[in-house]
Amino acid sequence: MRLSKHFLKEYIDIEDLSYEKIAEKMVFAGNEYETFEKFSNAEGLVIGKVVSCIPHPESDHLHICEVDYKEGIKQIVCGAPNVKEGIKVIVAKVGAILPGGIIKKATLAGTLSEGMLCSLEELGIESKYIKEEEKKGIHILEEDAPIGADAIQYLGYDDEIIDFELTANRADLLSILGMAYEVGAIFDRKVKLPSFEVEENNENLEDFYKLDVKTENCFQYLGKMVKNVTIKESPRFIQNRLIASGIRPINNVVDISNYVMLIYGQPLHFFDADKIGGHIIVRNALDKENFITLDGKERTLCEKDLVITSEKEIACLAGVMGGLTTEVTEETKNIFIESAIFEPLNIRFTSKRILRSEASARFEKGIDPARSEMALKEACYLLKKYADGEVVGGMLKYDTISKEDKKIEITLEKINRVLGMELSIEEVKGILKRLDFTYKENQDKIEIFVPTRRLDVNLPCDIIEEIGRIHGYEHLKGQLPIVPIKNGSRTFKQKRIKEIRKKLNQFGLNQVRTYSLVGEKEAKQFLFRDFEPIVLLDPMSEERKILRRTLIPSLINVYDYNKDRDWKDVSIFEIASVYYKKEEKYEEETMISGLLTGNVLKNTWNGTMLNVDFYFLKGIICELLEYLGYQNRYSFDTENLLSSLHPYKSCFIKIDNEIVGYMGVVHPGLIKQELFVFELSLEKIMSKKVRDIKYKEVSKFPSMKKDVAFIVNKEVLSETIENIIKKTAGRYLKEITVFDVYTGKNIEENQKSIAYSLTFNDPTKTLTDEEVMKLFGKIIEAVETKIGAKLRDR
Repeated sequence: MRLSKHFLKEYIDIEDLSYEKIAEKMVFAGNEYETFEKFSNAEGLVIGKVVSCIPHPESDHLHICEVDYKEGIKQIVCGAPNVKEGIKVIVAKVGAILPGGIIKKATLAGTLSEGMLCSLEELGIESKYIKEEEKKGIHILEEDAPIGADAIQYLGYDDEIIDFELTANRADLLSILGMAYEVGAIFDRKVKLPSFEVEENNENLEDFYKLDVKTENCFQYLGKMVKNVTIKESPRFIQNRLIASGIRPINNVVDISNYVMLIYGQPLHFFDADKIGGHIIVRNALDKENFITLDGKERTLCEKDLVITSEKEIACLAGVMGGLTTEVTEETKNIFIESAIFEPLNIRFTSKRILRSEASARFEKGIDPARSEMALKEACYLLKKYADGEVVGGMLKYDTISKEDKKIEITLEKINRVLGMELSIEEVKGILKRLDFTYKENQDKIEIFVPTRRLDVNLPCDIIEEIGRIHGYEHLKGQLPIVPIKNGSRTFKQKRIKEIRKKLNQFGLNQVRTYSLVGEKEAKQFLFRDFEPIVLLDPMSEERKILRRTLIPSLINVYDYNKDRDWKDVSIFEIASVYYKKEEKYEEETMISGLLTGNVLKNTWNGTMLNVDFYFLKGIICELLEYLGYQNRYSFDTENLLSSLHPYKSCFIKIDNEIVGYMGVVHPGLIKQELFVFELSLEKIMSKKVRDIKYKEVSKFPSMKKDVAFIVNKEVLSETIENIIKKTAGRYLKEITVFDVYTGKNIEENQKSIAYSLTFNDPTKTLTDEEVMKLFGKIIEAVETKIGAKLRDR
């Protein structure tokens, strides 16, 4: 919101305040600004009259002018095609400062020139605000412009502008009146509301129009009619207010619409009354209904869009843009004015698809219902005054909004407790008075009545914020918070996450952070549970429209980013939330996910690199689960694997026979590079209780190792053999390790050889060879009997 000082001065007395001070105090009240600038940075300009103008004898486009600006007649050489004798012009005297530099005496084509005749663009006015006919020449002033007067003041360009970056909740500050109330609260000044009288003829608008509102998304609709308007240029002060606010002047009718919107924050729409028909209908658009907007583009609408129609066709896309068939043109004589309030969410939805404008920005954030009729009447008043219009009596009216002030109760004790201050009741009442909030004291409570213009103040906490910021945040005293702390489930969860993060870092994985939103294709991959996805109603883009149910696609995007920059050794993990809908409830779940590919470790003895493979990944998962206390409770399952993973290089991860995640290689159909991924549900892991870690003394007695190899069918899992060995060996088996898998010569095609190293130990005594061999024989017999394995003897 660009705030002009001249515009603001019309509604509040700030003559004794510098604009720098206003800007500074507004920031302290929570209203940041981006820039502070002058309307024009030109200095030393006066109004002059061209008393003579002759062609330059040595040039085909220059003129030698004699210009009177009450300091004597000066000779100025000018190249503008529209310069001529008798016109009033802007003169930059010698020594004047323009955005382009300082004006000096100069010799042009052999002739002395003492100054310059200026165009508006040379004063620093942007080209888009200048009429086409003036862009190639100088600016010609009105005939009554006083010779010798300050040109910048005469033009109204001695203005200052603050460009505020407002927060989304402060819809009231998108109007000059709203800004006036804010400045008034900060500096304790009264706001001067507009005063005008609308003269109407004896006709009744209801004789011309019928109104039907057929949607619950229109809360208020007001209409007036002004006849016999004259389309012409706006008064200079209106043009200046629009330019200062960043709006290009067009003509008196369009400019009045924008001018009133800036004052009240209420967008208006002007229709050509002779084109709209006599039956005005407000409704939701039909799905795939077509409509041509003012810019000549055909738009395809949906049921969320709101439209204003006649009985025959759409006239306007409510709150966003008018229609081509009912636009106000140079030939327009009669105008129908709309002042309405629509459902902000509908306008937001439509404007994002169609067009963002000054009007839609205000509709999206909310409109003060108490100002809609005031804005409508001032538009009628200005059209009568500056467009020679005749205001038709009566008004079309549909209104469902309450205009009553919002009542909020609060105590002084709560105000001071939340703010950490010791304000007196008189200080609080003084601040409420400055805010223009009425109030009543009711025993120990204060009943505060908030006007409708403050859409953001609805709760006691909002009142406390208002009192705090107007009193001044700089008066807050810093102190450490005193709150009770308990070791709850959230604390334990955060502790677990820290432990897991630390462990994964030790394995050489780097933590990453990725977006929670993904596209439709990514949302369907790597899912081991079929929960309903959560789709955004109004996404930023198609690539960011669904809340992810898995982290793996996001990690693959990180890999792609690194690969494109020629970095192919990637070892990353992320601990973050996924989201889904389960039985009409929205759920959030924390996942631990990782991706590895390329080289991970370097052998310091010979300099060779270790490549990531399935067993390296499995080792990380096993180490992590055992570190968390699930030793001998986890297992792996290859039934019904994910379609996004390699069918022969992936598995589910189970704890106590319940799936808690998966690991494996990304399916070659998705990506050619061999990527190893894993994903674990932290909530599911934490639901499995673990016993406290107990100290176990290292055995004082020696261990004994035995190696054994079995020939089995290729379909047999090593895990199956290991489980038989563990069950048979009992407490004496301390460690079992696979050290070889062989499928070469002397082995049938459908078979494989798996070799194990078994470590035996008894913490109470030294085991004898006879005891170990007896147990070893039972192990061999059990494996051969239960799965049909054969002992490999060589």
